[in-house]
Amino acid sequence: MNTTAASAVQSIDWLAIAPPTLTAVVGLVVLVADLFLAERHKPLLGWVSIAGLAVAGLSLLPLRGGDKATFCLVSDGDVCSYVADDFTVAIQLLVLGGALLTALLSLHTVAEQKLPAGEYWFLLLSSAAGAALLPASRDLATLVIALEVASLPAFALVGLRRDDRRSSEAALKFFLSSVVATAVTLLGVSFVYATTGSMHVARVADGLTHVDPRLETLAQTGVALTLIGFAFKTAAVPFHFWVPDTYVGAPLPIAAYLSVIGKAVGFTGLIVVTVRAFPSYADVWGPATAVLAALTMTVGNVAALRQRPDHARSAVRLLAWSSVGQAGYLLVPIAAAGYADSAADAEHAIGATVAYALMYAAVNLGAFAVVALVAHAATRPGTSTGLRLTDHRSLYATRPLAALALGFFLLCLAGLPPGVIGLFAKVAVFSAVVDAGLGWLAVVMAVNVVIALYYYLQWTAALFRAPAPAETPATAAPAPGSGQPAASTSEAAADSGAPSGPGPEAGALAVRTAAPAGERARATDATADGARPRVPASLTATVALTTVIGVALSGAPQLVLHFASGTLF
Repeated sequence: MNTTAASAVQSIDWLAIAPPTLTAVVGLVVLVADLFLAERHKPLLGWVSIAGLAVAGLSLLPLRGGDKATFCLVSDGDVCSYVADDFTVAIQLLVLGGALLTALLSLHTVAEQKLPAGEYWFLLLSSAAGAALLPASRDLATLVIALEVASLPAFALVGLRRDDRRSSEAALKFFLSSVVATAVTLLGVSFVYATTGSMHVARVADGLTHVDPRLETLAQTGVALTLIGFAFKTAAVPFHFWVPDTYVGAPLPIAAYLSVIGKAVGFTGLIVVTVRAFPSYADVWGPATAVLAALTMTVGNVAALRQRPDHARSAVRLLAWSSVGQAGYLLVPIAAAGYADSAADAEHAIGATVAYALMYAAVNLGAFAVVALVAHAATRPGTSTGLRLTDHRSLYATRPLAALALGFFLLCLAGLPPGVIGLFAKVAVFSAVVDAGLGWLAVVMAVNVVIALYYYLQWTAALFRAPAPAETPATAAPAPGSGQPAASTSEAAADSGAPSGPGPEAGALAVRTAAPAGERARATDATADGARPRVPASLTATVALTTVIGVALSGAPQLVLHFASGTLF
């Protein structure tokens, strides 16, 4: 009897669960420490968070090359709820690395916008812990819990600027869409459980191969609803409507976080349920994912192409639509896995998605970091100044290193040299879709790559153009006796999303003339003296670090081939 009782006690592999556990523990430490720290010491919480994420990332080193599992069934040691295989380690590297860069990018934002430090860092670490748990989840209950732990703190992070109407609206849209996605996912999971009698991915996959004919409709509905729920999380069209407004309303580091980690969460869950849990329904989710991929990349790229450079926050909005287009590329290998002849071929296709996601994470976070740098250096911090595409014109003349870094990131996203890693990532995705025999999807992707080239190159070219002509006294003078600049109406229109003039130059001019006369004079004097606004060291470090990562990846593109050709599960 004692032997039987002892055998029912599960042993926990603490090394396997170290990455998400350490992240969660540091989040709790930060939350408690916030209660006792004086206001002047609150910046220490950011550095503690960065150190915790770094330690959690280092805990991945012992997990390389080995399959560790824990929380396994006593009756069957091969059926586990947590598995740290190569796929898990790769996604956890992306999540923890992306969260670390986001934290570094957030240091100046928390101080400048006077965000509650303890809550901010706790929510960021909690979301990162859930995102790190998700790729290791091998039962549907743990998968949904990890998904919600990653998502719920993100709602609060988006709306943390309580005095900003745009931030509140963004949080509400994000919350409502995610709640619907969660409800749909839970309904689908419950149908799958009712059909198979198990929550473990391995047993679900086995159970769906011989479903009782009377439950066939229930099983199909469960599979469909589960996939729809994850399509919301990945911002796949037509479930993408929350993305632009959420990114624009969120603090800039959180927009960067959602563009990378938010997508990693959705795609990881989609990969686990399709390739591992529902392989017997590949003839259903394969074509459906292919259609979603085609729609997502097309809608995202066309919408990005239509962004007006002089509109308020047009740089962030373009990156938001660009992330929707990039989501389409990430969906392509998952669709290809549905057409694979064997499980090994399906896993090779998934490797292309992982490789592309690693490239995208580094360069997209870098692009957001440069936008944040330009916004901080603007004459009027706290407004939309610095967040327009027109504000990046002739950036090379004032900040050549930042311009070169942003140009490199945009070329990586476009898949052009010297962004070699972006080119290789796109080739890996093309290879996966061609091998699967999806010629039509390869053609759609090729057309979308050309569309994306236009707006990426247009932004890149603007960085190196000559400065815009100086404003004339007539346009710079404020209305007599009003105490306000004549162009204040133009900026108000731009902040509301309406055109502020006939073209990009008018938008840039509106920004310059909107500043109060004293502020314009100080800016002019500073320019004349050769002085520039001081950029926080954390922003500079984020741009430098993402540039180094991007250049290193471009120097070793064989890493993409390693992920694309290897078996991660």
